[in-house]
Amino acid sequence: MLLEALLLLVAGFLVGSVNPASILARALGHDLRTAGSGNPGATNAGRVLGRRWGLLVLVLDVAKAWLPTAAVAGSMGTSMALVVATGVLLGHMFSPFLGGRGGKGMACALGAVLALAPLVALAAVVVFLLALALTRYVGEASVLVAGGVAVLGALGLAGVLPGARAPEAGWLLGVGCLVLLRHRGNIRAWWRRHARGADEAGPA
Repeated sequence: MLLEALLLLVAGFLVGSVNPASILARALGHDLRTAGSGNPGATNAGRVLGRRWGLLVLVLDVAKAWLPTAAVAGSMGTSMALVVATGVLLGHMFSPFLGGRGGKGMACALGAVLALAPLVALAAVVVFLLALALTRYVGEASVLVAGGVAVLGALGLAGVLPGARAPEAGWLLGVGCLVLLRHRGNIRAWWRRHARGADEAGPA
């Protein structure tokens, strides 16, 4: 059991390490690590290469987490699916092919959640789109969704949510916190923007 879990973790990591954004960018003569925000993910791919390429990267990042997670869930159960999903996310975020760098994990997390809890994934997409419409910033919308996922996981662990199981709830909490950590630059930028806006508005 432990050996199987280790093998799945490593296999997931290798799958996640393959970065579609970086591959497509290099094929088109760009290096996302030095262009735009410097992040090899779907948002920066859309910024540097164009929206259609960014959308393609988004779909590929979702798929590379959804496919192995769904396959393992169907053949080996949810616990092993969580292991391979974790490997994919870590590989995506810390790809050895990119010198330990990688994407911020939102699309891969969505793919994994889509395989394990489709309704939660749908709710996350709706919240993201609403947050994006309100903030106009992908980073801020991602932070709000990741925070919501972490809270959902914490509530599940606390037994507040009926039917929530500890492994899935703990995984959601961990993934939400990890994605938030990867978005710490966006959180700082968001804080600076709002603080500057408050200063410009003056006292009420």
